[in-house]
Amino acid sequence: MQYRTLGHSGAVVSAYALGTMTFGAEATEEASHAVLDSYFDAGGNFIDTADVYSAGASEEIVGRWLARRPEVRDKAVLATKGRFPMGTAPNDVGTSRRHLTRALDDSLRRLGVDQIDLYQLHAWDPITPLEETLRFLDDSVSRGKIAYYGFSNFLGWQLTKAVHVARAHGWSPPVTLQPQYSLLVREIESEIVPAALDAGIGLLPWSPLGGGWLSGKYKRDQPPTGATRLGENPERGMEAWKARNDNPHTWAVLAAVEDIAAAHDVSPSQVALAWLADRPAVTSVILGARTKEQLADTLAAADLQLSPDETKQLTQASQPQVGVYPYGPMAQEQRSRKIEGGR
Repeated sequence: MQYRTLGHSGAVVSAYALGTMTFGAEATEEASHAVLDSYFDAGGNFIDTADVYSAGASEEIVGRWLARRPEVRDKAVLATKGRFPMGTAPNDVGTSRRHLTRALDDSLRRLGVDQIDLYQLHAWDPITPLEETLRFLDDSVSRGKIAYYGFSNFLGWQLTKAVHVARAHGWSPPVTLQPQYSLLVREIESEIVPAALDAGIGLLPWSPLGGGWLSGKYKRDQPPTGATRLGENPERGMEAWKARNDNPHTWAVLAAVEDIAAAHDVSPSQVALAWLADRPAVTSVILGARTKEQLADTLAAADLQLSPDETKQLTQASQPQVGVYPYGPMAQEQRSRKIEGGR
């Protein structure tokens, strides 16, 4: 397992984090604890959860595991999130001081800890003034309730604004951003990745296998069945089967992934993860697993080193389609400059 700093902070995390969205929903507590055991036995140290995962059950499962293994608590870097609804009242959602005060205290209680290492806003709040939110986070750092904070699902301008507002007030700055990012979803490279690099923000990609598509388990024009996310719900979220099946780009990316996987005698998942872990600004890739077997396969990506030619092949095959402006090649050239001058 490789280790990296958590964004521009001094905290050190494993290059692959364990996501726990399945805990309490797709995985029982017993299976979840087995996954946690396997992850730490493999050298991982970074757990990512959220209050909204299984309506708090995920945090509780992690908390009971930490209580059962106190020798791991000091080694674990614990991340959770708040922002989404945990009730039906108007103040049960958002990033206001009122809601986040309760959300953070509830997460601390469910996890059974005195401090959360990384507290993240699960998404942008268009209603709450940003200054109110950032002041709350700075206060929480000062009070020792959290060590660091970050964001999830922010756009480039939102991230940059938050960074500069925090700097202007002398408040603790954000250290991370969780975006969706994979060989099938690379649109963040136009604005969000440059914003993260500019601010020294570490990226924590979620859905690194594109909702399971990059594992190679789905076949062209064959609707999924069985105990998989899309088998149980083909119209599930952003990875819905029909839209991706109908897009030739999906199958061009999968073909490149499977070619390289065959050459290394590894799974397609490991190829997709190895490519992503090596992208600019990426601190740690968030892995989800229902079982120890799924986790073992994805964690093996830590041992896979792609060649420059293989990385180039994957990057070219997965190049996102963009318009002429402002992200097309000629528009990018307008923003570039040769140090020696000339056109």
